Amino acid sequence: MAWRGWAQRGWGCGQAWGASVGGRSCEELTAVLTPPQLLGRRFNFFIQQKCGFRKAPRKVEPRRSDTGTSGEAYKRSALIPPVEETVFYPSPYPIRSLIKPLFFTVGFTGCAFGSAAIWQYESLKSRVQSYFDGIKADWLDSIRPQKEGDFRKEINKWWNNLSDGQRTVTGIIAANVLVFCLWRVPSLQRTMIRYFTSNPASKVLCSPMLLSTFSHFSLFHMAANMYVLWSFSSSIVNILGQEQFMAVYLSAGVISNFVSYVGKVATGRYGPSLGASGAIMTVLAAVCTKIPEGRLAIIFLPMFTFTAGNALKAIIAMDTAGMILGWKFFDHAAHLGGALFGIWYVTYGHELIWKNREPLVKIWHEIRTNGPKKGGGSK
Repeated sequence: MAWRGWAQRGWGCGQAWGASVGGRSCEELTAVLTPPQLLGRRFNFFIQQKCGFRKAPRKVEPRRSDTGTSGEAYKRSALIPPVEETVFYPSPYPIRSLIKPLFFTVGFTGCAFGSAAIWQYESLKSRVQSYFDGIKADWLDSIRPQKEGDFRKEINKWWNNLSDGQRTVTGIIAANVLVFCLWRVPSLQRTMIRYFTSNPASKVLCSPMLLSTFSHFSLFHMAANMYVLWSFSSSIVNILGQEQFMAVYLSAGVISNFVSYVGKVATGRYGPSLGASGAIMTVLAAVCTKIPEGRLAIIFLPMFTFTAGNALKAIIAMDTAGMILGWKFFDHAAHLGGALFGIWYVTYGHELIWKNREPLVKIWHEIRTNGPKKGGGSK
């Protein structure tokens, strides 16, 4: 009989069961015992073991993005790209996947603030020269014949009418628009998903923490974020200054993504995230903390106003609830991380980080002043 051949190779159903049970083979019996709703799901039921089959070794299978334990199809937000067919490989030890992002977050934040301190030093040093260059340019414009409808002149006039904050965020907005256009190129889809979406289950962990801060797949998502950034740009730059703001903004993007990683690993809800919302939440929280009595309004409902302090409390409450309840439309962990970082920075971080930049500036000053001299002779 066929089952004897199996028994000789160690695969028999067992003599107690014989070649069949009740006229049914072991495969048919397995199909009967398995409910139809469980077929095709990722459950490891080894009912064949009762028929004498050996239990197959458990294999680590690749996991699709946020499929969940219920086997339902991934319900992605309209704000993220279609990545249902993208396969992610979560680490069997998920806590270890946070080590490299943690070191990257600390290192990048330190470099951002160090670069901002040097940038401010160079800016102050060249301010006098820029002042005289501006006087010279105005004098040349006064004696140079003017052209009607000069496009360059109109651009310069528009640029000069912007506030310092608006001029600062113009570059950030331009970078977001450029990345948004790259999402529309079909040949770049794999590269964009790999480097411009952050996911702790991805093979690339660190660089997307920064690059995804400039990445938007939805036009509405990008427009809403850039509008909020533009609206708060003058206030935040007046509070922090241009250089410190850039350090805070870039650091906030990385820190909020790290908090998102922690939330996804803790809950097991893996999935891609992208957008500047975490960094913008830092800006919004910082302004609302420094000016809690300021009046805000919703863009579509300008007739309803509320204080900045109350708006910040409502946003934190909503994102906390969304993170606990597992709402998937936004990355609530990233929003919450960005908001808490903004509150912490304007309350304590400015004193602890920015006001202690003097040793680094002195080192840079020594390098600039006592740099390599031309010639070998001494006076």
